[in-house]
Amino acid sequence: MQQRAEPQQHTPASVSHPAATHSPVPSPSQPASPAAAPSTFGYLPLYPFASRSAARAWQAAYAAGGHQPWQPDARLTALSFTQGYLGFRGIDRAPVQAASGTNARVTVAFRLPNGHVSAAAVIHLVRYGNGANTPWEVVGTNDTTLTLDLPSYGSTVTSPVRIGGKIIGVDENLWAEVHWLAAAVPVGSYCCRPAGGQASPWSLTVPFHASPDRVLTIVVHTGGHNAAVERFAVTGVRAG
Repeated sequence: MQQRAEPQQHTPASVSHPAATHSPVPSPSQPASPAAAPSTFGYLPLYPFASRSAARAWQAAYAAGGHQPWQPDARLTALSFTQGYLGFRGIDRAPVQAASGTNARVTVAFRLPNGHVSAAAVIHLVRYGNGANTPWEVVGTNDTTLTLDLPSYGSTVTSPVRIGGKIIGVDENLWAEVHWLAAAVPVGSYCCRPAGGQASPWSLTVPFHASPDRVLTIVVHTGGHNAAVERFAVTGVRAG
């Protein structure tokens, strides 16, 4: 598979202050062939591992020589997902992380022209496995001003898939893609749907190509005021 370009991390003190330092985030690892997630996990594995066995293989490689050292870091994993997998290169900082036990929620953001930082999404990650250096797995987003409510998380979908939610904003323009972890490019896309208002419903239909039972990530995003992508939301489904 084509290796994705290196994303970067910036670490401002908060989302209301200018960004300060930055450090490189390594490219995501090559994913193994997708497989069904164990039922005990409770989520769909969206990124960077397609299965528990792939996560265990990474742990063994890391213990042997430090392979892909960013994966035990929730912030770096969230940024790699945003930049390397979704392709949103302009969202290059993770100013806020809230962690509790095996769950973490990382705010990813971009810098506004005035130097302030604007949140684009809150990414939900879960520890995938157990033992030393357990990696983080992206399982979805916690949505606020742009939601992706349909299809329901974990459901089985066929092409074309109708997606929908609610949005707060003015002069928004919705784009959507469907990603599969082993594919270097989206397996489906849609452009574009004008939207806006106060918690206004939106919906659109996205065609895609994927074999049955593959875990897919659906992403919807809007932007164009200050950056190409300013807000996004994701959900996980299976191809039927």
